Amino acid sequence: MFATPAFAQTAGAAAQPDGILPMIVSFAPLLLVFVVFYFLILRPQQARAKAQAAAINAVKKGDSVITAGGVLGKVTKVEDKIVEVEIAPTLKIKVVKATLAEVTPLGTAKPAND
Repeated sequence: MFATPAFAQTAGAAAQPDGILPMIVSFAPLLLVFVVFYFLILRPQQARAKAQAAAINAVKKGDSVITAGGVLGKVTKVEDKIVEVEIAPTLKIKVVKATLAEVTPLGTAKPAND
């Protein structure tokens, strides 16, 4: 009913052909998965990150911004690493540039009751 250990050892050895071609064929699906993963996930993510970094570096006075914390406001002052954002008519806060999640340039915002 059960296979003897000697039979089990020889059966596995007979099924493995020697050579480099079978080894390449066995690794081909794994390499294909990595290539597909790179082109479908990593490259688009890198492009989005570059576009967002460029938008954050190009932020200027008058742009509408959304911070990573969800605060919406209008940029009133831009420094090297700090941005001053007006979130109410008399309330201005300072925000680190790196925490900006979205930048909408001046004049491109849609009306609220569209």
